[in-house]
Amino acid sequence: MRLKGDMAMQTTVEVKGNQAKEAAMQRVATIGAGAGRSAREILSDVRGQGTTEYAILVGVLVVIAIVAIIAFRGKVQELWDAIANGMNSL
Repeated sequence: MRLKGDMAMQTTVEVKGNQAKEAAMQRVATIGAGAGRSAREILSDVRGQGTTEYAILVGVLVVIAIVAIIAFRGKVQELWDAIANGMNSL
């Protein structure tokens, strides 16, 4: 009985190993398929464009927030102190 369990476990490990090899080969084939594309095809590819646009938007908003905090440093410090004092009084 134990021999059957060991054989089943070995077969499961072999199947998982084969699946991993097949997945790796598929990734390599996918990467290689893009190598023959022309520059025009690469530049006209819009996959991932939305993510890039959101990243740029978030970056611009962070810069605006930093500039606003620097420009209004005194008022921000007063507000922060008022909030801290209010929290301490609770």
